[in-house]
Amino acid sequence: MSNEENDYLDGLGAVAGTTTAAGNGNGNGNGVGDGDDDGGLAAVNSEPILGGQTMAQISSNSQVEGNVSPTGHLDDNDNQINHNNTASNSHNFDSNRNSPTKSPTSRRAGSSTSFQIQHHNAHNYDDDDDDLATGDLQANNTAAAAAVAAAVGGGIGRASGGGIPDYWQQRNGAAGSISGGAGAQSGHQSRALSPSYLDNMSENSEQPPVVPLTRSKSRPEISSAAASRYSNLSYWKARRVVFYRNGDPFFPGVELRYRPGRDVTSLDNLLDKISPKMDLPRGARYVFSMDGDRKYHLDELEDGAFYVVSSFKAFKPASYGKKNGMWYASPGNQGWGSKPASRKPSIMEADLGTLSTTSGSIKRSAGRVIRIINNLDHSVQPFEEVLEDLGQVLKINGAKKMYTGTGQEVRSFSQLRNEFADVDTFYLATGTALIAGSPIRRSRSRPSVVAAAPILPTEELPKVPLRGTRPRSKSRPRILYAPESEILRPNGEYTMLDIMKEEPTKVTIRGLRRTFYPPVHHAPAENSPPDKKLQLQWVHGYRGIDARRNLWVLPTGELLYYVAAVAVLFDRDEDAQRHYIGHTEDIMCMDVHPSRELVASGQKAGRDRKSQAHVRIWSTESLQTLYVFGMGELDTGVTAVAFSQLNGGSYILAVDSGRESILSVWQWQWGHLLGKVATLQEGLSGAAFHPLDDNLIITHGRGHLAFWHRRKDGFFERTDIVKQPSRSHVTSVQFEPDGDVITADSDGFITIYSVDSDGAYFVRTEFEAHNKGIGCLIMLGEGTLLSGGEKDRKVAAWDSLQNYKKIADTKLPEAAGGVRTIYPQRPGRNDGNIYVGTTRNNILEGSLQRRFTQVVFGHGRQLWGLAAHPEDELYATAGHDKHVALWRKNKLIWTIQTGYECVALAFHPFGTALAAGSTEGHLLVINCDNGAVMLTLRVCGSPLNCVSYNQVGDMIAMGSQNGSIYLFRVSRDGFSYKKVNKIRGSQPLTHLDWSMDGNFVQTVTIDFDLLFWDAKSLSPERSPIAMKDVKWLTNNCTVGFLVAGQWSNRYYSSTNTIIATCSRSSAHDMLASGDAEGYLRLFRYPCISPRAEFHESKVYSGMLACVRFLCGDHTLITVGGTDASLMVWDIVEE
Repeated sequence: MSNEENDYLDGLGAVAGTTTAAGNGNGNGNGVGDGDDDGGLAAVNSEPILGGQTMAQISSNSQVEGNVSPTGHLDDNDNQINHNNTASNSHNFDSNRNSPTKSPTSRRAGSSTSFQIQHHNAHNYDDDDDDLATGDLQANNTAAAAAVAAAVGGGIGRASGGGIPDYWQQRNGAAGSISGGAGAQSGHQSRALSPSYLDNMSENSEQPPVVPLTRSKSRPEISSAAASRYSNLSYWKARRVVFYRNGDPFFPGVELRYRPGRDVTSLDNLLDKISPKMDLPRGARYVFSMDGDRKYHLDELEDGAFYVVSSFKAFKPASYGKKNGMWYASPGNQGWGSKPASRKPSIMEADLGTLSTTSGSIKRSAGRVIRIINNLDHSVQPFEEVLEDLGQVLKINGAKKMYTGTGQEVRSFSQLRNEFADVDTFYLATGTALIAGSPIRRSRSRPSVVAAAPILPTEELPKVPLRGTRPRSKSRPRILYAPESEILRPNGEYTMLDIMKEEPTKVTIRGLRRTFYPPVHHAPAENSPPDKKLQLQWVHGYRGIDARRNLWVLPTGELLYYVAAVAVLFDRDEDAQRHYIGHTEDIMCMDVHPSRELVASGQKAGRDRKSQAHVRIWSTESLQTLYVFGMGELDTGVTAVAFSQLNGGSYILAVDSGRESILSVWQWQWGHLLGKVATLQEGLSGAAFHPLDDNLIITHGRGHLAFWHRRKDGFFERTDIVKQPSRSHVTSVQFEPDGDVITADSDGFITIYSVDSDGAYFVRTEFEAHNKGIGCLIMLGEGTLLSGGEKDRKVAAWDSLQNYKKIADTKLPEAAGGVRTIYPQRPGRNDGNIYVGTTRNNILEGSLQRRFTQVVFGHGRQLWGLAAHPEDELYATAGHDKHVALWRKNKLIWTIQTGYECVALAFHPFGTALAAGSTEGHLLVINCDNGAVMLTLRVCGSPLNCVSYNQVGDMIAMGSQNGSIYLFRVSRDGFSYKKVNKIRGSQPLTHLDWSMDGNFVQTVTIDFDLLFWDAKSLSPERSPIAMKDVKWLTNNCTVGFLVAGQWSNRYYSSTNTIIATCSRSSAHDMLASGDAEGYLRLFRYPCISPRAEFHESKVYSGMLACVRFLCGDHTLITVGGTDASLMVWDIVEE
């Protein structure tokens, strides 16, 4: 030991009187300091040897009387000295502390050599704590403070030149080698006691203050910049920040306390610290504010603020920190600098709260939510048994009565719900004693309670034993309750009403009653409709698979066509769409008024009165419905609709699709029915007015071509041109300028009919135009006839002025399909540019002289697969046409042709790979960047109906038609797969969800049974009660407690609605639902009650196959299943 150090210790001993603590720098526990320079740190052992008059080391749990001050507290984890020793702070000590013979030993024998002087508002000590003898401690506060300063300030680290650091300066402690007890700790930083702390100790003891010591000159001087930095109080203040996990509103939050520049030097350093506690797929990489603003620097984080941490750049808005009407508290073991975990409070402590010594008010704390369930039949127990079981939980023997705070007895569940619905607190009792006021009992670990609040006499309190000896009944299941440290109620603890009101929900689906059990914690259920509504933004595809004559060009240049129940007006120049959504069922036919400003469209009949077959006439400019006719007159649908030509479109015809195929003519401005006739043609597919005679109508279909002349009395005269048993199907009808009729049939022939002088029709000419069927005919203004073949995919031009001599032809690409409809791009112009609608639901544009390019892409057959990208507003679709396509809202990014019909899709969490399940049991892995198929696996021989990755992306689960779950291990960002095993089942699976922790999978069967699977033990989970508190990554399963309100809803038009698909938003506040009748509904989430209101749209007539929210919850995507329609919806404020 250097001479300066000896002088320092001698001076310190002189100031402290006769009390001097000598420590060994090597921590050997003998209390004797050696003379080595390595012993710069004075190690204070749990039983130090004191030289001179005895001075005891005082732990935080010891009593201080008279003029004795605590000198330190050994702590294994902390190396900070808390300076919050103010006069308002108070300690509670046990009265049994007058033994003059107890030796002053520390209560906790630790091996660390760092001091911590802690002070809490209300310390409580056990009766068996070590006591200090007042007579043994005669040293004054000054001596004690000096001894603490010598041990703490003088031995923090190894000072350069052997000097002792000055404990008056507030600065970084020297980083030195700290050794003691079991090992060495390096790199720790400490700071000395502030002068204010010693001044307070001096004032209490009425002793003169300690004279500050001068710092050794061997210590290097501090620069002016560093001095100004150290004098800044904000540099020393620790910041408290709470972080939430992106997209998970149920995450309780991670609390971090740090000092900028000391504990955490950069934002990357902070993210490294919290990554192990956030459980993110790629670790903590990005920090956002609660509004979604990204934080780039550590200085942007404010004290006491809340932030969201993500592995990806996309911020997902959610109700972070608040669920079920309560705020989540950060768990005590998740923050740096948090208090050590203590024992959980008992039920009575949680119910009664703790008393504050300052205000005398009761401090509320969270209680436990308990549900008592009979294991035999899963029904709710009788009220008396519930009281008995609650008594066992509270350790009350023979609990038979329940009282309110005013002494009223509760006798039944109905009384609890109705009469005492507003009562928050109930008490259990063993007898008939009434309760007056709130009972208060002391905790077993607290020797005394400060009587700041009025306390009732003991004889008025219920007899609540502290410890019950009755064991729990083995015939009842274990009580299911939530940990009381996870949530905080804003206005008190759980009440008995809260415990009993969450009953299982029972839903009847297809005649079978199913029971779903509620989780302990979930967001509050609201029956009001959501604040946002759906607005149709884009419709992909075109209905060419089963419809003809369904493409027009309006005077504005917009393309007019229909998909499902929506009429689409597509402006290619503006890249925008307008939609007419007045229909409630699929549009079956359409025609444009001669003025090209009005449109007539007919729909099929639905199941209710609101969806009857009818015809709507609407404006192309305002999209307003002008007239509706045919309600009650048309049976199952409208096969054909057409305006008259000669009188300016005053008449309109409609053909019913029923068995009799009734043809009716209307004067639509007045709604008058001019006449109707039963054509009795089952295969009738079209009808049209003759352009030169408004009373002459031509109908055509399978083995049918007839002329109908309407007389003035309303009757029709029929002339059959083609009739049974002809097998030819007349597919299209056009007219020459002089009135001759041109027809095309399914055999590839074009026939021209003329009228002789007697009014009889005869075949003027007939020729073979295409190989097999002809899809459509259109006569251009200059006398050129265009025909399109359905099978040979050819578009041919014929000159009607030269006896239909062939001018030219071209062939469409194979991927586009055959020709359904042809229409000129600029009607009235002879430029040869045309639009072609194909049998594979595509629209092409081009001419006979140049190549055709794709304008509208749609899936050619049934469309079932849909998946949303996890980080971007991208989505993928797949269908029975063996195409897989990637979209960005209204733009097609790429499409590929695979060798399998795909019905299920899932994006890897990293967004790099796309998994597709086929109808033949194959799993295809596609690169999302370029659409290349990277891998094809044969999983089973049955269709893979549902596919999903877990949250971290290292496992994929596939639900099969054979009822089994197939699990594969995933690596290399989703491009490497290894089969783990399969979990056998029996019922076909339709939907699948992973749990948040990746341990469980829930599925829905074709019979709407909710099944659970353990992915770790590879076995089905039989108990739905045990799975009710599991949090799920997605909510694509259509049945369950939190989505039960979408079944048997009282506001549905049909009582037997079958929910086909659903999807939960990433913010957990909305639920999109689609049913088998084509209704799309938007609920609040959770949707529990059948009285839940919703926003509804009806744009499909068949089953709505799949619905998904895109990243950000601003867009919703729906696919239509059998009609292959794909629609994009904007979620806008109502």
